[in-house]
Amino acid sequence: MDGTLVDSEPQWGVATYELSERLGNRLTPELRERTVGGSFINTLDICARHAGLTLADLDVDAERERMYARVSELIADIEPNPGVRSLLDELSLPMLVTTNTERILADPCIDAVGRDYFVDSITGDEVRDPKPAPDMYLEAAARVGADPGDCVVFEDSWAGMSAAAAAGCVVLGLARAVPEGVSSLFDLHGSLSLEGVTADHVEQWFARLH
Repeated sequence: MDGTLVDSEPQWGVATYELSERLGNRLTPELRERTVGGSFINTLDICARHAGLTLADLDVDAERERMYARVSELIADIEPNPGVRSLLDELSLPMLVTTNTERILADPCIDAVGRDYFVDSITGDEVRDPKPAPDMYLEAAARVGADPGDCVVFEDSWAGMSAAAAAGCVVLGLARAVPEGVSSLFDLHGSLSLEGVTADHVEQWFARLH
């Protein structure tokens, strides 16, 4: 969702840097990159370690509440990424949103894209192990009665791409650098944007990569 359907990563970046500063040491860009697509606990752990702390030193629930309140402010006017709605309009497959973002923050973004496009959604607080574990994608396939190998996934983060590949899905990565088993949208389409991508493209790519 974040970075694929909506451009919310900049807002998450603002909130993440503010979190690290609150804990005592602003993240480097390299460490911030390690939080992209991850769970809140992963982000908090990276920020804590950078500040010389551990999770045991923190009130995790209070830090989550502060960060989620800040992100809620930042995503109030979020819009779908270019090309997202036109592609969703063409696709006649059962589609789900799978995101490490927890339900309270995922729902406003799903609504901004259009909830009616999706048969279901799975958020980071609804699986035992969030991305990069494959749980979320295995659950998504199960909910629509499909083999994971018959599912195509669009992902932009390393954690998300790794999770979908580990689940056995066909993965189209909205990134130049992708994990093993993932195909970069740039190599297929000449762009990392979904603008101009059609249902015919998706069908052709899936047939080639399946």
